[in-house]
Amino acid sequence: MTSETTRETRENARAKRILLAAPRGYCAGVDRAVDAVEQALAHYGAPVYVRKEIVHNKYVVDALSRRGAIFVEETDEVPEGARVVFSAHGVSPAVHEQAAARRLETIDATCPLVTKVHKQAVRFARDDYDIILVGHTGHEEVEGTQGEAPDHIQVVNGPHEVDRVQVRDPEKVVWISQTTLSVDETLETVRLLRERFPALSDPPGEDICYATQNRQAAVKVIAPQVDLMIVVGSGNSSNSVRLKEVALDAGAGASHRVDFASEIDPAWLEGVSTVGLTSGASVPEILVREVIERLAEYGFEDVEEVRTATEKITFSLPKNLRADLKAASGQPAPARRQPVADHTC
Repeated sequence: MTSETTRETRENARAKRILLAAPRGYCAGVDRAVDAVEQALAHYGAPVYVRKEIVHNKYVVDALSRRGAIFVEETDEVPEGARVVFSAHGVSPAVHEQAAARRLETIDATCPLVTKVHKQAVRFARDDYDIILVGHTGHEEVEGTQGEAPDHIQVVNGPHEVDRVQVRDPEKVVWISQTTLSVDETLETVRLLRERFPALSDPPGEDICYATQNRQAAVKVIAPQVDLMIVVGSGNSSNSVRLKEVALDAGAGASHRVDFASEIDPAWLEGVSTVGLTSGASVPEILVREVIERLAEYGFEDVEEVRTATEKITFSLPKNLRADLKAASGQPAPARRQPVADHTC
């Protein structure tokens, strides 16, 4: 190898870098939901049943399963009188009724921001509005919200479905949304809806949650600078899938989603000098760190964090769980502790 070739090799190695998005990973709602299951297991003992995945992340679900959480699809799979946690995505009133009929002890870990959307649906239905729910059909959050007012709500999956919307009174139409959507696509959907229904009302405040918006904003800053964006998150995580799409729309050379570092294909890294890295709102930080370690094996040792916002929002544990923990200890419920695996930045 000539000295010139050696110098070029060293320069190429130095040029390889990772732009690490911040914020990334766990949001306050996920933090609260995972902690609720952990605290329930510690206080009541195993098993604790969980309806659906507590959050959409394979690693988290598997780790909680090993601790004694039993994940079920429907309430009727939970033994009568047992304890069940409702996931962060929320449930419909019908699910609460089913749980009561089976005498289940429930812990509602619905994200407070999702609960806010549920309350909007109830309010607008009471005022007899036609409600257009922008979201993904079949997603647990959409099912829960739609269940609050099924006779008033119709789901629109995106701009391509706007022409199908039918309403009773164009003067009494309002839109609400799933909390984990692409901000840009949602705005485009609403723009088209407003063209059809000029009197379309907006929900009070943002429905797309702060964490979803912040993670997408960080990706938009990084994407134009990278040859490849890697998003850590599960395939059923709406906000993780959106991050991959946002990266491509914002100019990333390529974008891939992985659950684990082992899923990174070395072929993705050929000819790449800058990798962007982020993670969905249900992803513990340990999975991001493992991706960083994996990329280091291919020469990506320079890691630069790009921070576009600082998040300080926290949510208290569900009220009844918090009360039981306080009664048992004589002290306020414990502060947030590290769940499943370290997820600090």
